[in-house]
Amino acid sequence: MLISLSSCLSPSPSSSLPRFSNSKSPILESSSLKRKTTHFFKPLSSSLCYSSNLNSHSKTPLFTRCPLGKRLDFRSWAVSGFDLGNFESVLEAVGVLTAIIVVHEGGHFLAAYLQGIHVSKFAVGFGPILAKFNARNVEYSIRAFPLGGFVGFPDNDPESDIPVDDENLLKNRPILDRTIVVSAGVIANIIFAYAIILAQVSSVGLPVQEAFPGVLVPEVRAFSAASRDGLLPGDVILAVNGTNLPKTGPNAVSEVVGVIKSSPNKNVLLKVERGEQNFEIGVTPDESFDGTGKIGVQLSNNVKITKVIAKNIFEAFNFAGEEFWGLSSNVVDSLKQTFSNFSQSASRVSGPVAIIAVGAEVARSNIDGLYQFAAVLNINLAVINLLPLPALDGGSLAFILIEAARGGRKLPLEIEQRIMSSGIVLVITLGFFLIVRDTLNLDFIKDML
Repeated sequence: MLISLSSCLSPSPSSSLPRFSNSKSPILESSSLKRKTTHFFKPLSSSLCYSSNLNSHSKTPLFTRCPLGKRLDFRSWAVSGFDLGNFESVLEAVGVLTAIIVVHEGGHFLAAYLQGIHVSKFAVGFGPILAKFNARNVEYSIRAFPLGGFVGFPDNDPESDIPVDDENLLKNRPILDRTIVVSAGVIANIIFAYAIILAQVSSVGLPVQEAFPGVLVPEVRAFSAASRDGLLPGDVILAVNGTNLPKTGPNAVSEVVGVIKSSPNKNVLLKVERGEQNFEIGVTPDESFDGTGKIGVQLSNNVKITKVIAKNIFEAFNFAGEEFWGLSSNVVDSLKQTFSNFSQSASRVSGPVAIIAVGAEVARSNIDGLYQFAAVLNINLAVINLLPLPALDGGSLAFILIEAARGGRKLPLEIEQRIMSSGIVLVITLGFFLIVRDTLNLDFIKDML
């Protein structure tokens, strides 16, 4: 399972939600393997919007619900280092990821089962089996490598006692039946994502951002120019040198920072709101080593975050629909950015270790983020798996479409298996590489090294 933490999510950045590529996609094993199984082993891309990294001049809040197009992004947590934090938050992140995999593979499984198609395996993970049980001729297992999961069909299993011409083998079913099975994982993730958002708007509520004029001062450093001249944490800067600041937006903070940087050792007149009082404060920025001014504060947009909970079922579906389409558009935009600038974004692709680390950080931060984290990962997995690439559901659908275009004549089995097997090898190799890289990037591993 791969995940790419990329833009918004960016505001995705993913992610998902750098973008998460949690990889699970359908794969037909080559004839050299014991059996032919369809693995729905896919990449998950997370697209949650994120706030900019904090620096000495500006700070933006993380979990805010902006107008569509600006959403939560967890990318900043997965770039320079990972902190798994407490065990409870890690378990929550693992639970979210496992649920997404189970839902996706469950979609494939149910689509086959309800059509009477033979299924032989249902697995979470790949590689050696850690635990398993059998029920109704299906082996259910948990496997060693958390790179996704798969549903196995006994189509070419030499150990199966099912006749090769059995009409209920997946390969012998009509094109429509097979299309439903292959597409069901994506559909299941889309439904799950919508259900998560619907649960959020009906219970804890959606965080909504209300903008106010000016720029908030969340922090004032001790012994700084701002502290020396009387600026306090919680103050709101309404105007700079007589120029009123607009309601929160990308220009409000940068306007204040620009004036301060350009005024070393010069008095800057700030109109400040403190509680119910408005007054002016003169601040003289100190000179930085690079010649620019600094006053030692953090600045953020002046916003208030409130929760909106649906009052009735109609409002719940309306809110959930808007949020779902907003998150989906962010995921798609994130993918476009990744593929259009892959040389730079490739380094931000992360595996399951990074996904869990980011999910744990989200779980520690607030419940709203965890809801959106789960929803975005589902959407990410669905969108990525529609790509017509080997080892993805979209690759399997491409083969089915080619068959339909050829009047029902399939590609030679050897060619199809070579293409799919090469995709499997590539994804698994990439997955192991990312697991090792992301593990070495964990904070506690860095400390040990």
